[in-house]
Amino acid sequence: MLLYLLRHAEAVDKAESDAARALTKKGVSQAHKVGKFCIKNNFTPAIILTSPLKRAEQTARIVAKEIKNAEFIVNPMLSAGMQPETALDELKTYARFPSLMLVGHEPDFSLLAASLLGIPLSESLRLRKASLTAMELSALRPGAAVLIFTLPPKLM
Repeated sequence: MLLYLLRHAEAVDKAESDAARALTKKGVSQAHKVGKFCIKNNFTPAIILTSPLKRAEQTARIVAKEIKNAEFIVNPMLSAGMQPETALDELKTYARFPSLMLVGHEPDFSLLAASLLGIPLSESLRLRKASLTAMELSALRPGAAVLIFTLPPKLM
């Protein structure tokens, strides 16, 4: 499976709740940039799974609109606070698909990427806002991934 991790784009600092934080204008632009980059480079996941938190769902919807053919699913598992073990169990549901994009949060994605890559300390890895990371997974277990790339939006 080809797994893409997309951290949500830039969001406002304050809202009525953390879950309600929306993208800034810069964040909207970042999300469009990611979607266009994916199309240009033929990085088109079969499914996009997103956190239900507003900033992540907005990012995912913008990217999905650019990509056009990906199935779009809001998955509560991707809410802030996701643990790598939970993510791996949930991903088994989607193992039949050749590619999958997850849209979510930090430090969750650094923890997941570190686990998949077999990096013992997540402090060795930080995924920036609107960064896109791609990994090839030979199995859905810790240490079974090969990093293909990780790019911040300014390089897309």
